[in-house]
Amino acid sequence: MSDQEFHCDTCGSVQRFEAPPCRDGHGADCPERACTRCGAALLLGAPPGLAPRPATRRQPPAGSPVGGRTRATTRPGSPRHAA
Repeated sequence: MSDQEFHCDTCGSVQRFEAPPCRDGHGADCPERACTRCGAALLLGAPPGLAPRPATRRQPPAGSPVGGRTRATTRPGSPRHAA
């Protein structure tokens, strides 16, 4: 078992947490921890089944205008609309 310190919401302060024996077969990579003072559970990392989001944003295709507009547009009935 390895010990680490984290904030325990139940105790309201930083406490030692330990990895209990893992029954799921994770071994040393088990994400579960238990507060050594009150026994509150803590799960480290992202929830199972959620993939991390990509760090980069999609770029518009080369040559396309920003925002997808090619010219200024106005709505019918607006002061700038010419019939």
